[in-house]
Amino acid sequence: MPLPDRIAFDEAAARTEAEAARMALATAETAFEAERRIARRLGGRIEGDLAVFGFWTPELLDARVPSGDIFLEILSPKEPLDLTRAHQVVEFERAWVPVIREEAHCFTAVRGMRAGSREAVGDFYALAWRDAEETWHRILDPLAMSLPFGAMAPAELYDVAAMQEARGDRAYFEALKGDAPHKFGPPVNILQIHVPTATAGGTLASLTRHYQRLAARVARGLPLEPADRLFLGYDAVQLLPVEPTTVYETGPDFWREEEAEGGLSVSLLRPDTTNWGYDVVISGMATVNPALLETGRPDELIDLAATLHTFPSKPKRLILDVVFGHADNQGLRALNGHFFAGPNMYGQNLDYQNPAVRAILLEMQRRKVDFGADGVRVDGAQDFKWWDAGAQELRHDDEYLQSMADIVQEVAGTRYRPWFIFEDGRPWPEEDWELSSSYRAVIEAQRDDDVFQWGPLTFAHNTPFLYTFWLSKYWRIREMLEVGANWISGTSNHDTLRRGTQVNPKLNVNTRLGRTKMEILDKAYDNPAVHVLTYVALPGVPMDFLNAMARASWGFIRNQDDRYGVKVVAEEAISLKWQVDEYSYSVPASFRRLKALGYETREDLARFMEFLPALVEVTDYDLEEIARLLALAEPPLAGPEFTVASLKEIARAWMDDMHDYCNVSNSFTSLDDEQLAFGLAVRNFRRARPWLRDNYGPRDHFDYVTPIAGRTVFASLRHGPNGEQVFAVAHMEGKPTHDIEPLSLPVPGIEGTGWRLALRTPSIGHDYGGGPIVLKDSMALVYTRKG
Repeated sequence: MPLPDRIAFDEAAARTEAEAARMALATAETAFEAERRIARRLGGRIEGDLAVFGFWTPELLDARVPSGDIFLEILSPKEPLDLTRAHQVVEFERAWVPVIREEAHCFTAVRGMRAGSREAVGDFYALAWRDAEETWHRILDPLAMSLPFGAMAPAELYDVAAMQEARGDRAYFEALKGDAPHKFGPPVNILQIHVPTATAGGTLASLTRHYQRLAARVARGLPLEPADRLFLGYDAVQLLPVEPTTVYETGPDFWREEEAEGGLSVSLLRPDTTNWGYDVVISGMATVNPALLETGRPDELIDLAATLHTFPSKPKRLILDVVFGHADNQGLRALNGHFFAGPNMYGQNLDYQNPAVRAILLEMQRRKVDFGADGVRVDGAQDFKWWDAGAQELRHDDEYLQSMADIVQEVAGTRYRPWFIFEDGRPWPEEDWELSSSYRAVIEAQRDDDVFQWGPLTFAHNTPFLYTFWLSKYWRIREMLEVGANWISGTSNHDTLRRGTQVNPKLNVNTRLGRTKMEILDKAYDNPAVHVLTYVALPGVPMDFLNAMARASWGFIRNQDDRYGVKVVAEEAISLKWQVDEYSYSVPASFRRLKALGYETREDLARFMEFLPALVEVTDYDLEEIARLLALAEPPLAGPEFTVASLKEIARAWMDDMHDYCNVSNSFTSLDDEQLAFGLAVRNFRRARPWLRDNYGPRDHFDYVTPIAGRTVFASLRHGPNGEQVFAVAHMEGKPTHDIEPLSLPVPGIEGTGWRLALRTPSIGHDYGGGPIVLKDSMALVYTRKG
């Protein structure tokens, strides 16, 4: 049936929506409360056979657009879409439906629209208006629940209720139901995962299948393979952001349309951007980045949640990482200007003081977490600021952060509040932030006592492969002992690993960690002694980064840049020294694009990468001058003829090749099973003793062994509520010790007998059962004794 014959405007239903908005504005105590009520009605939703839509459109008031020129634009594919195709040209029918305005809001209701589901693609929509010159303009839905072609394209009407009804973990949530909303507390530990590099498939569906395979093996009691151990032993999985990110700066667009007889002809590209997840445009934050969806269906995120929640022996929690502290400049294309409060180092500040913006952002968060997350990590909480005109200063919006933590979710009929982590290093980015940050500003401001922040060893630009790092951080470690119970601990995450790849190799590097720079970097962020420190000695909730645990590569992954792409690669050039050796570059499947451009060997690329950062600096990033100077190098540099266009092509090739190179699956054949077995054992040690999360008590002890004599050796003693004692000694850096008897160290409380050796790091060997030992870099021992 043709689209105009299939659909019908339901004016009464549309007026009901507008009237609800009018009543909210008239009766709510504050403008913010009114906008929160209205925000629940924004976006597109299904109510039986009725599709209801709401938009916040202050730009229409700014432009004085009359109501008769505003419509809901409905686009329906004439043939079924295949969202797994790389490219297709599809004819769309188009229809226009009137709207009802209420101040800065527009509402409408339509019968007969097709809603998307796991099995079928639905109709697409946007708000549209025409100006006095009969030119049409489109307003996209920032609260869309399905964006198969990204945040810069029309949204798909999606049946969210049906998606929720079909979820496979309903029993998990139903078991939590009570009179009051269930409150999730902290897990014992966390595995941080970047979806595109976590599996060979690089999608949420691929990651779900991986966990389903693990679940089947665990349920059957099958022997664990190295890749199994890599993912096991964690109570929670934290995904790097899965929201829609920026698109290609200069195209091609994923949705490109031309007028056709009777509708539109649209060239559709399957979204294929690579990004670490933090370059968001804010629009579309309630749904899933289509580049992460194998099927193009947002159901894939619910499938992962359900697989984790039904994992054998113990459910695993899902933590979503959300980015509401800034927007990339591309956000200006997707949202009206009222969302923004001016530029910042990332792109744009958001206007949290605008009641509608504040309400819409919180509503985006609520809808996203309703995919089934047990916890939320808030990126860059120190960036949530507003300008106090009276005081002429920026202030932190702690009330907004509290509102984030207060949101009540509802899944499978169960109301709950997730556990919250805030990354907040205020006064960052002030120059002295590493010295002056308490990492407790949000913890102390929030009402709940189980709110967490990233701790100082997690947030800071840590470089644990430089000599004296551990002793220089001792003052921060002392803080962790006293107040670290509500801190995320551990030194490996998406930020710290990347910072490690930016270190000048000429600094005082701890060469005892490995024979090559790659070995040193790998062991620095997957260090058995550090695991003992994090999982046995320190309070808080440990977090590991999958790429670090797999000893895979990592970097600043983003292939959408055109204007500054070459500059970004120049900044990343130093990572070549830390993460890519001759052999890894020579593997035929690696760096295919760069090799095709003429960089056949690592030496070819390394020589180009030596020139590029220097020329970016001395020319003040003048691409034409950089290309001219590169062409003058003697002997000539490898690669294509240098032009502005070829420099951008090289930059794009680097980003795409590094993205492929960082995939964890590339490391599976070289995984060290003994190291992985130790990592799993130390994680399970912590999981069996959740009390290790608590701050140190009066009988607990932590110190470094003296005299230092060229080494840093930590010793800790902890007391459990059941009378158990846990004693650990860890060699963090420096020269080997002389023969020492760990149980004879001058640690108050370890005197006497009854100690049992519980853990030894792999390099110590299975034949050691106790007694004198020479401890070397990265060695550690853990003992237990029942009281």
